[in-house]
Amino acid sequence: MKGLKICGVSDPKTLTYILNHRHKPSMIGFITNYEKSRRFVEYEKLKDLINVDKKNVSFVSVLVNPNDEILERIKDLNFDYYQLYDVDADRTNEIKSKYKIKIITAITVSIKDDVIKYKKYSDISDVILFDSKGYHKSESFDHNLLNDVPDEMDKMIAGNIQIDDIPSFKNKNFMIDLSGALEDENGKKDISKIDKLLNLSAKI
Repeated sequence: MKGLKICGVSDPKTLTYILNHRHKPSMIGFITNYEKSRRFVEYEKLKDLINVDKKNVSFVSVLVNPNDEILERIKDLNFDYYQLYDVDADRTNEIKSKYKIKIITAITVSIKDDVIKYKKYSDISDVILFDSKGYHKSESFDHNLLNDVPDEMDKMIAGNIQIDDIPSFKNKNFMIDLSGALEDENGKKDISKIDKLLNLSAKI
């Protein structure tokens, strides 16, 4: 397993816990402009939330088809990557060039033909994320559809991955992205689940 991303962090207590854990993830994601998500963080709150010592963890702004207004608002925030959904290759290249930011291109997958869309982005994006069509709903997809994706490409998998699934990713050339599996019945991040995940991933 190449790395771990915890997505949908929206409160200081959870963020502080993760950043002070002895087995920190490689990335933490923040929902920046997708208001349909219960994990969405309003701009003023986001600005304060991520104004911290990242302790060598990369911060990721998760953006769905962002317009110029939101990109201008967040350009000076403490982000290392923009994770882009529903953004074509030309627009992706434009965003990367203008804001001098690393890019995670999210490709939503339900059939094999969806997977090959990565080829349009492979020379632009720093990481290709293969996610389900569910966006914030934590739906899953068949990871076997990714068998023909080149090993040398930096890639990540999301989509209803559970904590107990982590051992199955041992020796896999993927980063793993979890969100919904780390929440309680009210949709809030659960510290005990995050602790279990981080301790388990350290063994993989």
